[in-house]
Amino acid sequence: MLLSDYKFAPATEQQQFLYSKGRFLGFKRGKRNQYEHTALVQLEDVNSKEETTFYAGKRIAYLYRAPTAKKGTNVRCIWGRITRSHGNSGIVRAKFRHNLPPSAMGSSVRVMLYPSNI
Repeated sequence: MLLSDYKFAPATEQQQFLYSKGRFLGFKRGKRNQYEHTALVQLEDVNSKEETTFYAGKRIAYLYRAPTAKKGTNVRCIWGRITRSHGNSGIVRAKFRHNLPPSAMGSSVRVMLYPSNI
């Protein structure tokens, strides 16, 4: 097949995803203690506490590549859920089924747009 035989989406259509992006910043902490069971996530295009209410209860996934393959793939996933907002600048708290590793700090996560509460 030639390249001209393929059908491409028109430039006016936007690609739609079932998730938005976020960044794992670190763990909830105080002056002396760190609580690894609660992760802090900065959501893309969310800059206020009021905007975070839409994301409360949404599922969140941290994808990473492992050195060995399981079930035919090296990609693995840690699932979690957004629990509440954190501060006034659009950061949220999330709890994962297994605590995120410290090496994941600064890496991206996927915030699934389900379950919907609309």
